[in-house]
Amino acid sequence: MSTHPVVLITGALTGIGRATALAFAREGAHVVVSGRRADQGQKLAEELRTLGAQAEFIQSDVRFENEVRELVDKTVTRFGRLDVAVNSAGTEGQNGPVTERTPEGYAAVFDTNVLGTLLSMKHEMRVMLAQGSGSIVNISSTMGSRGAANASLYVASKHAVEGLTKSAAIEGAASGVRVNAIAPGPVETAMLERLTGTAERKAAFLTNVPLRRAGTPEEIADAIVFVASDKASFITGEIIRVNGGKTAS
Repeated sequence: MSTHPVVLITGALTGIGRATALAFAREGAHVVVSGRRADQGQKLAEELRTLGAQAEFIQSDVRFENEVRELVDKTVTRFGRLDVAVNSAGTEGQNGPVTERTPEGYAAVFDTNVLGTLLSMKHEMRVMLAQGSGSIVNISSTMGSRGAANASLYVASKHAVEGLTKSAAIEGAASGVRVNAIAPGPVETAMLERLTGTAERKAAFLTNVPLRRAGTPEEIADAIVFVASDKASFITGEIIRVNGGKTAS
C-alpha cells in the first residue's frame, strides 16, 4: 500500500466512522468521508484537512445503488484509486419482540445494514478487483454471532454482514482483495446511549463486559486501521471481535 492510501468511509459522520476517518488522516491517508448530512460532512472534511490529510466529503445514502456507484466513481476520479473501504453506515432500528416486528421495520434496518453493505462492496470491489489490490472492512457487532432478546432485526442484519464479508473475501482473494469485518462490543457512541436509555441501564449492560467498561470509538478505529493495512496482509474473511472480552465467556 502506498504512503498515502486512498480510504473511503461510509457512515463517517458519527461514532466509529468518524473516529476511523480521523485515525486514517493521522496515518497520512487520503480520506473520502461519506454520509447523508452535508453540513456535518463538510465540517469533518475540514477537520481532516487540519490534520494534514487530503480529504473530501461526498454526500451519499448507501441504500441507493446509483448513489453508491457515484460515490465510488467520484473517489476514484479524485484520487486515482481505492485502497481501503470501511463500510460503517449502520442503524439499530426499533427494539421489541419478534411478534411485533413489521416489514417496514425490517426494511429500515436491512436496507442500511445489509443492502447498504452489499452495494458498497459491489462497487468497491469493482474497482479493487481491476486494480489487483484493496482492503475492505465491514462493521459487524458482538450481535453478529449471538442472539439478543428484543433486537432480532439488528442481530439478524449483523449476522448477514458477517456472511457477506466471508463470501466476498473468498471471491476477492485470488485478485489480492481482502475483506474482513470488525465486530465491536459496547462502544461509547450515541447508539449505545439510545440502546440503554438511562445511566443505570448502561451500567448494568456493561457488567457483562469482562473489562468492565465500554470501548471507545478510537479503540475500534485502531483495529480497523490495523486490519485494513499491509500489517494484516494474510488476514481475510475474518470477523475480528473487539469487545473487552464480552464473547470470551
